[in-house]
Amino acid sequence: MSTLDPSPLLVALQHADSQFPSGGFAFSQGLEASALLKETLGGWDLADFILTQLGHRWAGADRVALIRAHRCGSELAGVAELDREVEASTFVDGLRAGSRRNGMALLTTHARIGTPKASDYRALVREGSACGHLAVMQGLLWRSVGLDETAAASIGGYQAAASLATAAIRLGLIGAIEAQAILTVALPVIAGICREPVADDEPIRSFNPLTEIAVSFHRGGGQRLFSN
Repeated sequence: MSTLDPSPLLVALQHADSQFPSGGFAFSQGLEASALLKETLGGWDLADFILTQLGHRWAGADRVALIRAHRCGSELAGVAELDREVEASTFVDGLRAGSRRNGMALLTTHARIGTPKASDYRALVREGSACGHLAVMQGLLWRSVGLDETAAASIGGYQAAASLATAAIRLGLIGAIEAQAILTVALPVIAGICREPVADDEPIRSFNPLTEIAVSFHRGGGQRLFSN
């Protein structure tokens, strides 16, 4: 008979679940904009787009911010400093605003369910001392609920891919089965990225110029399903 404790896995499943309220439904992280501008910006493939986001944005920016926030633990001043670093390194307003709104939505949910440090950090965001970027909030809050660094990073990577697949379904680009096929390809990529070490002072960096250009054009477009 197994004596392994299932509690950490159950906590991970709860916070990885797409039904956990985080506000991310309003944002496509540049997917809608890129799909609309594919004729202008060149060849475009959804699976390649998601893998590019993972490798050139999430791996070096969001994952690094998440892990560094996780390591800050309950030192909220350090978390806030990291939060401002993410703000400064996110050049496109649409992506920066989306990250802040998603992070605040996640933070508010955790404050309402009583996650330690959530209410304290929400007060810092409201007074302007912190920004509340999503990846930073993931690291802070998932550590607070007891998830270790590996679990937190894995959930962050999975949600980055799954949210894009879900957005693609809502945009009518693919169906649910195609989305799962893409996620099946993405999972080992996420696992490989999560094995890469992150230094305590690892800089936040990404290189995804076509998506950033598309998001910038998106703000001036017509009717849209997503905010970015």
